[in-house]
Amino acid sequence: MPALNKVQLIGYLGKDPESRTTPTGKKLSLFSLAVTRRWKSSSENKEATDWFNVEVWGRLGEISQQYLKKGSLVYVEGRLQTDRYEDKSGETKYFTKVVAGVMQFLDRKPAEEPVEDMGVADETAEYNA
Repeated sequence: MPALNKVQLIGYLGKDPESRTTPTGKKLSLFSLAVTRRWKSSSENKEATDWFNVEVWGRLGEISQQYLKKGSLVYVEGRLQTDRYEDKSGETKYFTKVVAGVMQFLDRKPAEEPVEDMGVADETAEYNA
């Protein structure tokens, strides 16, 4: 049976990317992404912000660490992954994150600098810790 696990987000980083290395030496970058939804209800404008935890592996993670910072506007494409852990009381907790495979930096450059395509993709986004 066919299956699809794909997510596309455009949002702002909530904090500077955090760099980590697994015990096997693989590099990854972690950051939170805020995506704001806006709609009109009864002639009143409303908005809500959803927060997503994003994990970026390998070279793409290194690039995100180098160029992204809190407040950066970015397009992220990847898959959802749910992990679990046990808290201090032994209760099992679940959390869902986005494992990015494609990113495009959407921040505008200052007018005096030439515009470059900052889009990057990582075909090997299938890393596991």
